[in-house]
Amino acid sequence: MLLEKLKPFVEKYNEINQMLSSPEITQDIKKMTKLSREARSLEPIVEKAKEYENLIQTIEEAKMMLDDPEMVELAKEELKEAEEKLPTLEEEIKILLLPKDPNDDKNIFLEIRAGTGGDEAALFVGDLLKAYLRYADNKGWKVEIVSESKNDVGGYKEIILLIKGESVYSKLKYEGGTHRVQRIPQTESQGRIHTSAVTVAVMPEVDDVDIELDPKDIKIEVMRAGGAGGQHVNKTESAVRMTHIPTGITVSMQDERSQQRNKEKALQILKARVFEKLESERLAQIGEARKSQVGSGDRSERIRTYNYPQNRITDHRIGLTLYRLEQIMNEGLFDEIIDPLIAHYQAEALKEAGL
Repeated sequence: MLLEKLKPFVEKYNEINQMLSSPEITQDIKKMTKLSREARSLEPIVEKAKEYENLIQTIEEAKMMLDDPEMVELAKEELKEAEEKLPTLEEEIKILLLPKDPNDDKNIFLEIRAGTGGDEAALFVGDLLKAYLRYADNKGWKVEIVSESKNDVGGYKEIILLIKGESVYSKLKYEGGTHRVQRIPQTESQGRIHTSAVTVAVMPEVDDVDIELDPKDIKIEVMRAGGAGGQHVNKTESAVRMTHIPTGITVSMQDERSQQRNKEKALQILKARVFEKLESERLAQIGEARKSQVGSGDRSERIRTYNYPQNRITDHRIGLTLYRLEQIMNEGLFDEIIDPLIAHYQAEALKEAGL
């Protein structure tokens, strides 16, 4: 019975709350942070467990009242109402019973890079950026540009955003991969459709509780920043290149005038990239079934096509095609694609878990 499956979650939640009130835990910030996160992640399932228990009790009481001639009509009404609610509540609980992605509640670094297609790819980075910014605005999320590298035609070679808010990673984790665009460039006199691509990486923002990098494993180089910025850029060694020696991952940062601020930003992104690499290795060990629940995030995986002449957007993972590309991009209506993706992966996971 479903109530039996919910019991361990309720017990665990109560146990964690008891631990959080002990002086030993309150004096250990790392332990307290970890336990608080765990308690927060259990809250939705504990609330649904109480709701489910109350509903089962209502059904049982209503069935007993059916034997009472004076209460039979009221009992029938209560029973009908409660039994109608039951299947929906059971589906919600089954989804909550699925193994939770530990990164779902985290903020993210969203990295968009121009791929094949030259200037047209760089311009599409800008278009995709605007669409994501509108989507973030619709959700009430905060966005900070961490790093940007523009090209000569008003596009971007690469841009990195830090997006903060509720359930950011859980919504955007399926955006990682290759986004292909088909359209007629403004410079194309023959009216031919060009195909270009950009890659998107979604990395959870991490802190020392998630990953701790040994300072001995980090090589830091400082240099003069290049590009626009006047005399300051040429005279001050404010640019930073940071390398994580064990993985070979490198981050360069020169967006800030202060070397210290560039170091802080570079370390943030370095942590996220190292964490992403370790997560990818972990998922590879777990296998394809679990990987589908969090999205592969593989840059090389072609996930979506944006065809402007046909006003068509297609997500290849679930075969979803919508003929409202311009409206989705202009108004940031990505939920029209993201929600079916989440539903698809949840259905796959439920089947896999036998729920």
